[in-house]
Amino acid sequence: MLTKRTIAIGGDHAGFGYKSALVQFLTDAGYSVKDFGTDTADSVDYPDFAHPVAAAVESGDFERGILVCGSANGVAITANKHAGIRAAICWLEELASLARKHNDANIICIPARFIDIDLAKAIVNTFLNTGFEGGRHANRVSKISC
Repeated sequence: MLTKRTIAIGGDHAGFGYKSALVQFLTDAGYSVKDFGTDTADSVDYPDFAHPVAAAVESGDFERGILVCGSANGVAITANKHAGIRAAICWLEELASLARKHNDANIICIPARFIDIDLAKAIVNTFLNTGFEGGRHANRVSKISC
C-alpha cells in the first residue's frame, strides 16, 4: 500500500490518451499526480518521458510511477536503465499483483495498444494497492541492481 500516494506518470504518443484518462482516474481517487508528458498525440520519443518518470521515482520524490506506450516495451527498457527502478510490463491484474508482491516493482508499464482503458485502470489500481511480500522475495530483489 502507498503511504505518500504520490505518482509520477508519463508516456509517448501511443499512450497519450490512456495516460490522460489515468491521470483523471488517479486524481479522482485522491492521488497526487505529476504528469511528465507527452501532452499531445503527435509522434515523440518515449525515452524523453520515461527517463524523467524513472528519475522522479528513483529519487524518492514519487512513491510509484506509471508509464504508458503502445507495447510498454520501450518505456520499460528505458526505465529499467535506472539503478533504483524495477519497471514491470503488465497487461493483466494478476501480473500487476505479482510485480508488487514478488518483485517490489515501483513502476508499472501499460501497453495501450493491447488492453482497453478499463483494464488499464484496474491494473493500475491493483499495482498501487498491493504491497511487497518481502521474505524470500526480498533477498531476490536485493540481487537485481548491478
